Amino acid sequence: MSLEQHLRALEDYGAAECTVAGASQTEVASTTGGDLAGRFEALGQRPLLTVLADPRVERVELKDGTLCIAAERKSGGGRLTVSWGDDVVVDEDVALPAVEAPHQGPVFRPDPDSRVDDLRAALHEARRPLFAVREGEAVAWYSHGLHGAGMGARPLVGTVPPVGAETLGSVEFRRAHGVRWAYVAGAMAGGIASADLVIAMARAGLLGFFGSGGLPVPAVREALERVSREAGAGAWGFNLLHNPVEPAVEESTVDLYLEYGVRRVSASAYMGLTPAVVRYRLHGIHADASGEVVCPNHVFAKVSRAEVAQHFLKPAPEAMVAELVAGGQLTAEQAELAKRVPMASDVTAEADSGGHTDRRPLFVLLPLLQQLRDQLAEEHGFTGRHRPRIGAAGGLGTPAAVHGAFAMGAEYVLTGSVNQASREAGTSDMAKEMLAAAGMADVATGPAPDMFEIGAHVQVLSRGSMYAQRAGKLYDLYKSVGDLDKLDAKERAKLEKQVFQRPLADVWEGTREYWQGRDPKQVEKAEADPRHKMALTFRWYLGMTSRWARMGDSDRKRDFQIWCGPSMGGFNAWVAGSELEAIEERGVVEIAEALMQGAAAHARLAFARTQGLRLPAGALSAGPS
Repeated sequence: MSLEQHLRALEDYGAAECTVAGASQTEVASTTGGDLAGRFEALGQRPLLTVLADPRVERVELKDGTLCIAAERKSGGGRLTVSWGDDVVVDEDVALPAVEAPHQGPVFRPDPDSRVDDLRAALHEARRPLFAVREGEAVAWYSHGLHGAGMGARPLVGTVPPVGAETLGSVEFRRAHGVRWAYVAGAMAGGIASADLVIAMARAGLLGFFGSGGLPVPAVREALERVSREAGAGAWGFNLLHNPVEPAVEESTVDLYLEYGVRRVSASAYMGLTPAVVRYRLHGIHADASGEVVCPNHVFAKVSRAEVAQHFLKPAPEAMVAELVAGGQLTAEQAELAKRVPMASDVTAEADSGGHTDRRPLFVLLPLLQQLRDQLAEEHGFTGRHRPRIGAAGGLGTPAAVHGAFAMGAEYVLTGSVNQASREAGTSDMAKEMLAAAGMADVATGPAPDMFEIGAHVQVLSRGSMYAQRAGKLYDLYKSVGDLDKLDAKERAKLEKQVFQRPLADVWEGTREYWQGRDPKQVEKAEADPRHKMALTFRWYLGMTSRWARMGDSDRKRDFQIWCGPSMGGFNAWVAGSELEAIEERGVVEIAEALMQGAAAHARLAFARTQGLRLPAGALSAGPS
């Protein structure tokens, strides 16, 4: 270290004049001074003697008014004198500290008052920077100080920068949807993702989707009127559930969304594109004054297979667009513009989620869809606002999981199961209590009510419910027997007693009456096809089970169909012992806050790990702070 550097190291003493003298060179620095007495008392003599320990230094002198502090080398050590004018108050021999090998890396001068004692709490303070410095053989943490050589400088071994929830994910996502965080509360069907849930999210500057799947159109209209009235300027959306059995329902739902100016839909359960979802996406498409294509309606496509994702990552099929033009629902000019935008602005990689799911591993699915997006975006020239974003869903019930998704490049995250036990969820307290008691392994798959005939499955809560087993038995009978009249007498009696709790003939009469008012063609088909009659009859049970759960029918608790993924168990384990353990404290916004702030803390932890810093065991293993 040069004499000039020694001068800088002595600046913290606040002397008016500082002198460092060697055998052949003397360096002097002057400042306004005025604080030498107080700083010398606070810092002590060690920094001064450390400078004198350099073999090139013969004398160090600090002056401030009439106060003079001097240290001079002498054989075997040094001599320290402190004088006020003509009065010498200290005159003694002192030992010089051992000369340490100079540190070759960066140094940091920590503020002693900013020492961090509770590192876990500090990691959760998103905007608090952390600096790890070497102190002897140990590493100490501070939150304030100055970089560079000077009084109290120590080797800097690592830095943890501020990382807030608002920095996670895609800035383009936040900008496009006008939200604070790249976080979405997904559309849980049957109104479980309720108007209350969507409004709470919108008012908090976050995005939620109403779960319109499975609800009659008038109920969806009622929710639309309330959300559009009470959500204010916040972002919100509604679910658009593919309905292969009743495409007219899908079409009428799109009519409703266009009537109310819904700008975001969560397209789920699609295996390919339909005219309804294409019509929604392209409604109002136009070019602005600069020639840039503007597509006002956003489609969030939830997919778990690459072959489905590619439909949404490419422009709408020209043949389907041509049909919409022929039907007067699009113009020829809009059809041309449609070639320049993908079908979805946001595609969610839906991994091991509740409800409709293929139970795919997120760590395989997400990179696969990112690669597919990159290939198709380059092929079709999608850039800027028209480059689809890839988000992640399924299994995201803890901050570690949410951070993992962001670390893999997810541009946003979507949660579902964990929100079912929130205050705002549109389901019964009984169902919420069952969900709050679930463990990671308390899930199973059973037939999907809306796609029963093709063998599609939903993932459901298995703890406390026999839906998966009973619905699975119905599907087996549908495949193997296919005719109510050909059921074995004992099997029929067992179904009527344990599952339907009424004669199958009565179930069919009620089912027949329902379809006669909704879609008479279904009745005509059932009366001509015994297999279709059995499917409609069995679907009565499958459809009622989710209703019983939402209504909290205690007599049918063992039949509750509660859509749930393993993330629910992960969340329950994480919040155990915290305020969020209680159902009444689980607001959808509070859940989002806990997960996103916790994910930010994990991101800070990752910064520390990449620098080889050792942290206390279990630094972030406990629940919400």
